[in-house]
Amino acid sequence: MIDLPLNIDFTGKTVAVTGAGGVLCSVMARAFAQAGAKVAALDLNEDAVKKLSDEVRAEGFALNGYKCNVLEPDSIKAAHEAILADLGPVDILINGAGGNNPRATTDNEYQHEAKEGQKTFFDLDPSGVDFVFKLNFQGTLLPTQIFAKDMVERGSGVILNVSSMNAYIPLTKIPAYSGAKAAISNFTQWLATHFAKSGIRCNAIAPGFLVSNQNRKLLFNDDGTPTARSEKILNGTPMGRFVDAEELLGGVFFLCDDRSASAITGVVLPIDAGFAAYSGV
Repeated sequence: MIDLPLNIDFTGKTVAVTGAGGVLCSVMARAFAQAGAKVAALDLNEDAVKKLSDEVRAEGFALNGYKCNVLEPDSIKAAHEAILADLGPVDILINGAGGNNPRATTDNEYQHEAKEGQKTFFDLDPSGVDFVFKLNFQGTLLPTQIFAKDMVERGSGVILNVSSMNAYIPLTKIPAYSGAKAAISNFTQWLATHFAKSGIRCNAIAPGFLVSNQNRKLLFNDDGTPTARSEKILNGTPMGRFVDAEELLGGVFFLCDDRSASAITGVVLPIDAGFAAYSGV
């Protein structure tokens, strides 16, 4: 009899998800709880993760919300200590905190199209660029430093980072975010190598284009019609549609399951409706 590898059951596992106050990572946190795990949902927005906790617990699953600033080591350490006391050591860390900032975004795709009063590459706010790099890169590095210590001591664990389509080929207008996500893909490979003999696997997913609170205004006009940028995205996506947050779960579960992906570390899995495969021709 074949021991089938896909068994979506994370009973007995403790999962920490940063950025769980957002659309994408709240879905992940909820799904892990539904799959039997004890989940720690971390976010700077404490109200959002407390609300998520109340909803998931009302459904009969185990999820606690914790306030956590992924750029402040003391804040991460406090959340870590609380999770140890409430749920025990973390087996799976999902580094989902990240995002872009308008201060690090240009108004035009091409410099020659720039008009007076618009923000060009030369007008990008250095503090905005710095914030985007810190939020995405340090916001992944710092939680990993704190939570992975327990994994090294136990000789087992899984780390899953969130990269992006931007990491493969940078999108126009968002140079800082594209560069930061490229750093996440590189860091994922570095971590996978660094922890290879410590019993820890480290991988990443690279989501395609999802509609979230952060990018909604880039993708849709106020009347709900798609923007020109949105039409470009869909024209460059073979499946011709955006990716739904729940469509990430198969890849997430697979990479986090020690039976299914026991020999998989250092990979970045695109979940993108074919965007990375299409040349435009």
